[in-house]
Amino acid sequence: MKKLLSLGLLALLCPLSVLAQSAFDGTWKIDTSQVQMPKKPDVIVLQNGRYECRTCAPAIDIKADGQDQKVTGHPYFDMMAIQVVDEHTVKETQKKNGKVVGTSTTTIAPDGMTGHFEFTDSSNSNAEPVTGKGDLKQVAKGPAGSHAISGSWLTSDISGFSDNGLLFTYREAGGQLSMTTPTGQSYQAKIDGSEAPYKGDPGITSVTVKRMGKDTLVETDKRDGKVIAVIKSTVAADGKTMNVTFDDRLRGQTMSYAAVKQ
Repeated sequence: MKKLLSLGLLALLCPLSVLAQSAFDGTWKIDTSQVQMPKKPDVIVLQNGRYECRTCAPAIDIKADGQDQKVTGHPYFDMMAIQVVDEHTVKETQKKNGKVVGTSTTTIAPDGMTGHFEFTDSSNSNAEPVTGKGDLKQVAKGPAGSHAISGSWLTSDISGFSDNGLLFTYREAGGQLSMTTPTGQSYQAKIDGSEAPYKGDPGITSVTVKRMGKDTLVETDKRDGKVIAVIKSTVAADGKTMNVTFDDRLRGQTMSYAAVKQ
């Protein structure tokens, strides 16, 4: 979820005559009230001193003793610590190369059916961390005797995200699209589907962009040659709203949202 909203700003000079031809040019901000979260739940089990994230890609299975545990296959972090605060609350800390890059605290309601989380994330930020919070809804219980966080969960609401995780800017000129973010991500790619480097994100190494008509772009993100996400963006007729579908190929999840031109 936190990585799907970390988009940003671009400052690239283009001739005014070119800017007027593209519906995508400008700074956009994701409207969190119009986000449709994935319908596939996240599955967590915390029991017998171990924490499992069964739907993480790759899956995680570590001790839940509050100490740093090594994890592999995740480009954004290489260590994780799970601290059981009490029977309803869990704190997670992620590190990379010894540096804290993410924290989150999740608290499950007394009835066990809903939860609330708050996080900070600097795992792909070269500036200030992205911060935010949200709510969870349980769709299946965890094993008998497990911690309250165990079960299958859907994110039912997100709010309070810092602007650096919501803003992005496009500039199109000479058959090329440029993008950057406040957190340091950027690319310059031809819109004919040619592969180009994706900079500033340890989880994405290259990108292709293809224009589908005057108002739709399809972006394909890759990691070491493997497709990890496909993003389809369509600008509305009034030019003020961009509707985006994000297909997460790693976890088999899809989400959608609207971004508003600033």
